[in-house]
Amino acid sequence: MPEPAAPASASAPVPAYSRVLLKLSGEALMGDQQFGVDPAVATRIAREVGGLQALGVQTALVIGGGNIFRGLAASARGMDRATGDYMGMLATVINALALQDALEQQNVTTRVVTAIEMRAVAEPFIRRRALRHLEKGRVVIFAAGTGNPYFTTDTAAALRAMEIKAEVILKGTKVDGIYTADPMLEPSAVKYDTISYLQVLERKLRVMDATAISLCMDNRLPIVVFNMLEPGSMRRVVLGEPIGTTVTN
Repeated sequence: MPEPAAPASASAPVPAYSRVLLKLSGEALMGDQQFGVDPAVATRIAREVGGLQALGVQTALVIGGGNIFRGLAASARGMDRATGDYMGMLATVINALALQDALEQQNVTTRVVTAIEMRAVAEPFIRRRALRHLEKGRVVIFAAGTGNPYFTTDTAAALRAMEIKAEVILKGTKVDGIYTADPMLEPSAVKYDTISYLQVLERKLRVMDATAISLCMDNRLPIVVFNMLEPGSMRRVVLGEPIGTTVTN
């Protein structure tokens, strides 16, 4: 009669979320540079995202384009706002392709999905196809914002998160949460552990733009703001550790 198998010495960690959307700014890819993409930073982000995939978490990303072009800034200098926004959307596609390359060098299968059709470099956004990619364990990077001018990549992140039925938006920043004021400028600023959507709007805290916050509030989609520069922070958030600031009802 065979002997019973020995019990496992330690159980595998159980993620708090099964499907997440990670929102990154374009500036996150710059590193110490003044412009463009730092390959070392892209590789570090790719390793962190690969760690989420290893936990079995379905992961989507939305990335901005501010490291290359900012439509709003160009508009302030006299450029047509819609034209500037379209140029900014194309910048997000460049960042998405750079991040895709970094992820695939970590053996993470990735698809770039764009709201502006450009079949030579990325798939057009089709909601059911994007869901299928996630179900198959592929990372999906949503590029070109919503495909419309006058909407930010924050709004695109909220919209795509709801379309794919993500359980949370993870907002990676340079600080470890939301503060009463900019902690870089005011050392006495106090960090919130949790805060409501309405408080974010009323206090004009620069977490995401008002449209994105309102969308999340209407659909009860939580946002976790955390320091993406701290190694392992992305994994800790997904495992449910109390780091950063959570925005909920």
